[in-house]
Amino acid sequence: MRALAEHQAVPTAEPPALDADRVEPDAAASDVVRGGQTPGRRQYLTLKAQQPDAILLFRMGDFYETFDGDAEICARELGIALTSRPMGKDEGRIPLAGVPHHQLERYLERLVGAGYRVAIAEQVSEPGHGLVERRIVRVVTPGTVENGALLAPAAHNWLAALAPAPAGPDQQPRWALAACDVTTGELELQVLPGDELGGEWARLTPRELLVPDTDARGAVAGAMLPEGVLVTRRDPRRFAVADATEALCGQFAVGTLDGFGLIGLEAALGPTGALLDYLAEAWPGALAHLRLPRPVRGAAHVFLDAQTRRNLELFAPARPPSAGETSGRALIDVLDETRTPMGGRLLRLRLGRPLRELAPLQARLDAVAAFVEAGSERHRLREQLRGLPDVERLLGRVRAGTAHARHLVQLASGLARLPVAAETARAAGAAAAALIDGAATDGAPVAGALTAAAETAALVAAALNDDPPVDPADGDSVRTGFDPEVDRLRALASGAREELAALETAQRERTGLSVKAGFHRVFGYYLELPRAQADRAPHDYEPRQTLAGTQRFRFPPLTALEAEILEARDALLTAERAVLDRVLAQLAAAGPAILRAAAAIATLDVAAGLATVAVDRGYVRPKLASGGALAIEDGRHPVVEHELPAGEFVPNDAVLDSESAIVVLTGPNMGGKSTYLRQTALIVLLAQCGSFVPARRARIPLVDRIFSRVGAQDDLAAGQSTFMVEMVETATILHQATERSLVILDEVGRGTATHDGLAIAQAVVEYLHDRPGGAPWTLFATHFHELTALAATLPRVTNRSVAVSDAADADGTGEIVFLHRIVAGGADRSYGVHVAALAGLPRAVV
Repeated sequence: MRALAEHQAVPTAEPPALDADRVEPDAAASDVVRGGQTPGRRQYLTLKAQQPDAILLFRMGDFYETFDGDAEICARELGIALTSRPMGKDEGRIPLAGVPHHQLERYLERLVGAGYRVAIAEQVSEPGHGLVERRIVRVVTPGTVENGALLAPAAHNWLAALAPAPAGPDQQPRWALAACDVTTGELELQVLPGDELGGEWARLTPRELLVPDTDARGAVAGAMLPEGVLVTRRDPRRFAVADATEALCGQFAVGTLDGFGLIGLEAALGPTGALLDYLAEAWPGALAHLRLPRPVRGAAHVFLDAQTRRNLELFAPARPPSAGETSGRALIDVLDETRTPMGGRLLRLRLGRPLRELAPLQARLDAVAAFVEAGSERHRLREQLRGLPDVERLLGRVRAGTAHARHLVQLASGLARLPVAAETARAAGAAAAALIDGAATDGAPVAGALTAAAETAALVAAALNDDPPVDPADGDSVRTGFDPEVDRLRALASGAREELAALETAQRERTGLSVKAGFHRVFGYYLELPRAQADRAPHDYEPRQTLAGTQRFRFPPLTALEAEILEARDALLTAERAVLDRVLAQLAAAGPAILRAAAAIATLDVAAGLATVAVDRGYVRPKLASGGALAIEDGRHPVVEHELPAGEFVPNDAVLDSESAIVVLTGPNMGGKSTYLRQTALIVLLAQCGSFVPARRARIPLVDRIFSRVGAQDDLAAGQSTFMVEMVETATILHQATERSLVILDEVGRGTATHDGLAIAQAVVEYLHDRPGGAPWTLFATHFHELTALAATLPRVTNRSVAVSDAADADGTGEIVFLHRIVAGGADRSYGVHVAALAGLPRAVV
């Protein structure tokens, strides 16, 4: 096979005829012009018409070729040579670019990563005399990739579908949303209010989105679509609820969907059906791995809008670190101590969707507490999980039909370790054991799933060699002693190879020449002599091929032996493929049990990881309650504390109760107000994810929503200034916050004139205080010292400030120390001039 460098090296060389595939020397006869086009050109155009919006990779022997505009795109995006050739009397010269088949995954990653859809047309008939049959077997898109660098191991790769849903009782617009991760088989669906759509995009961060192909006045045209996502428009009929219901029943082999808990979410069946339809077209194998649909209901989870997720830096820092900086971590970066990809994805899922229900949160905290107490078992479990392969995604390849023997061995090695890890977890205590001895979400016992996983691992270990080849055509995948027919044929093939070696030795002795036997995939077996000895070859050596330094010959006894060798080899490969097919079928049948076992191990991994964080960093178990006061003693910011040297972070208390539902926080810049606001919100969020929290003690009443309005930013593309963005975000909070919400507001009103800003800030505090039903828990940081007077007229407003050791003069000279301690009472100065001096403004300016 030619290297890619060779394929690129001679851009002016005439490429082979379209049907004279690089390993099909006798196929050139099919490259006959008929009707102005070659048959191969017509075949290509027919397949291209099936996927006009995708780059078509057209398999030709050892290469995938692209033509026309696709070739120009590939040459540009992949950095490969663009050539051309005539394709018929009416075609002229057609642009051509190709890549070796064994490097397909590498180039797929680059094309899909650049946002392209890629269709793969494979040869589905054996090369011979005439046109090779080809068929599109896969369409790869950002939402349907199954492996490679485009997949983050600890993050989901969501393919989503969106459609309008009937308005709710309040007549507000709603959206039906479905999302699946084809690599893990997870499928979830929900119906949500229009104002919550942005928060859901921020949580999912889908790679691809299916929407009905409506006109500009269509309902989806006004939806808030996520940024940086490939939007694929589909026929609106593919979103029909009735057709989707029928498709889902067929997918999961049921007569009704009543048992799936989808009451009230019927509108979401339409997008779910669109997903199934899309996968059936792009990658039918992925349908075999889909799990039962998981209903998502907003009432069960804490609502976090997009700005809150961004401001709290849950999954990405608000400002990426500059060169040389070590800061810029997100919460997930300092909290994720999981050891498996499955555990990492589960932790992200929990952080992105905190719970509002007390019982499951207590169960999560019980499991973390068990591993906090059982230190030796925790360490042993984490060592057992270290390096565990991604069981969920490997199983996905098995069930989708894209796994090779080496994938099976990797999967089996992981499955064999699951029961051992489960036994270690049982030893950690009843709460950890409950994760193993209970039932999975589908009601089936986890213990039985672990047994099935162990049995499946034993089957693969018995059937396959420890290091099988990737390509089944290379043979030697099946372990000796597993299958009698494979053993018999292997012995025959081995005997034939021994005969070949004996023939080579006999010919050396007969001729006295340096005879070597070899094999060429086109010309078959041959005898070879150095060019210097070729003229002394015996008369029964028939010249076959002349190379630079050697001469190859046909030898009748070798030709007879060749038939025997190839027949034995083909029979052996057929028998080995039959064994692989049986193993694959048994693995696929055990798929549901394997997924249950993997889910249980992921839960253990998360609990043990959170326990490790708690022990190493002094986190405590929060006391959760359905109501009452929020009280945090010596709370700390998990990310900031992690970045500072040990002991440097200054902890602070936070109390929000019936007498102080709103805290007006004043004090200087650089004093820590924003950190205090964020850490309070993060402690509440962590508690409602089922994690221990960075504090000495914490009592957390479960909240329904967390809102954050901090920092200054603009949206110039949407025509919104910094102040407009601030007002839009503030308006969202005022409309959506309830008496059970947590609100953190930082410097509301600072983006306009002083009197206007002060008026807005005061009105916001008054609105929250007087809200019908009760004020939400609110931390309101501000530089408007005048707002401290509100505590005298609004009974649920309390003043707090940042403590300062003050020996400064009015002009900014003298010594000042920000203590980063939050104390009772309001501040009367902002120390802005002193901060300006610290920033290095010229002395004359100060």
